Amino acid sequence: MPTIEQRIVAIMRVTIGAMFVWVFFENLGKGAYSPAGYAGVINYYLERGQAPEVWKTVMRLMVENAGVAGPIQAAAEISFGVTLVLGFFARPAALAAGLFLASLWISELGAAWIWELLVPTVVALALATGRPGRIWGLDALLARRNPASPLW
Repeated sequence: MPTIEQRIVAIMRVTIGAMFVWVFFENLGKGAYSPAGYAGVINYYLERGQAPEVWKTVMRLMVENAGVAGPIQAAAEISFGVTLVLGFFARPAALAAGLFLASLWISELGAAWIWELLVPTVVALALATGRPGRIWGLDALLARRNPASPLW
């Protein structure tokens, strides 16, 4: 029987995963993954945001390569969502999702409410320190064969 803490971690994992799935379909519907849509979003942050200049250099590179960067972001978002909802390789997925969300948070500095992405970033990174997929997730099946693995 899972402890209350384990159930809370699983609920947070599924919630962050569902957020990624939702955002993927919302962005897909808005055309945000197309070259023009992706470049438009990044240009908005470049014009309105207060990210460090070194990060703005990275963002400009993303705009120049929006035809590749947009689909990569789409694949990342749906992958994070599905793996977290299913609890499949949840630790590395949570770490990658947390780092991805941190990059978005930096990009949005000064252009969006500071807590909008900071809270899910911290939650995702916190999930990466635990074993979020072992309760109500496919990682529980993997852990039966190799319970000591740091991946689940």
